[in-house]
Amino acid sequence: MRFSIAVVIRLSICGVALICTGLALTSVRAELILCNRTSYRLEAAIGLEKRVTIATRGWFRVDPGDCRQVAEGALETDMVYLHARTPPAYGSAPTPPGRAELCLRDGDFEITNARGCPVNEQARFSPAHPSDSPKGPTVYLAEEANYDDAQARLAGIQRLLTIAGYDTYPIDGVQSAKTQAAIYKFLSDHKLPTDAVSKPEIFDALLQAANNPEGAKFAWCNDTKYTVMASLGIVEMGAIVTRGWYRVPAGQCLRPDLRGDPHQLYSYAEAIDVHGRTIRQGDAALSWGGTIKLCTRDGKFESSDHKDCAARGLSTAGFAVFDIGNQPSTVVRFREP
Repeated sequence: MRFSIAVVIRLSICGVALICTGLALTSVRAELILCNRTSYRLEAAIGLEKRVTIATRGWFRVDPGDCRQVAEGALETDMVYLHARTPPAYGSAPTPPGRAELCLRDGDFEITNARGCPVNEQARFSPAHPSDSPKGPTVYLAEEANYDDAQARLAGIQRLLTIAGYDTYPIDGVQSAKTQAAIYKFLSDHKLPTDAVSKPEIFDALLQAANNPEGAKFAWCNDTKYTVMASLGIVEMGAIVTRGWYRVPAGQCLRPDLRGDPHQLYSYAEAIDVHGRTIRQGDAALSWGGTIKLCTRDGKFESSDHKDCAARGLSTAGFAVFDIGNQPSTVVRFREP
């Protein structure tokens, strides 16, 4: 099994799961604004092309429902490119359709020649088409749900609350009694004032809770020195639906996004090396699972039919089953033998 881990799991730009809105501009003449109308905290890098040269810079953190200036001053730019990623707490996020391979780095960076670096320092950027707005040329990142700013912010809070173990499903950006109760419980559990939910710092608090497995309904914790890719199965409408892959970095925990209130979960995971190849110990993969055979495949997937996996071009893995209905917390720890 092979996974691409050259960069962190990313949201797609102008794809099925994430949509860029706006009319193309042939030249950006003022500061560039990035607005996040998704339910994910994004870290973005931009590429600015002028004639035959592309410069990249990043990272710019933009919370759900928020906007941020990512370039300032007069720009003579022929094309804008965008690459976005999400924190590991989100697990399996939508994948990018980007086709421009450009340079980037961890931490704050600015690269004047974004094509002049080794392949392992490149990531896929997508063309972004700024719109005219009162703030200046603006790139909007949106999900198919087509949230406005307020709905995106609430959906972002709902998503992180769900990962942190609070019941706010469905994630829809709509205020409800269930969502309000989950928010109040989160604020109470973490001894935060009632107005904290209206402040930017709420996303820091939510991500911290999402990364902390204590009290989680279900969480994976990676106690190995390797990155682990995990898959989750949940019973929906009488069928086991498997989804993956969730990236669990070494030494970190991840609470997958549980849909509804499941009483039983299925889990399978494999350790991978820096090139995305499965770690092997002797003839066997370094993996954690059980005896329930379910379908998986390389890359992002969702499967509810587990008959004849190979005939449909899928792989088969042995999942472990966990009864979580009567348990306050279930933590699966990945350890080396």
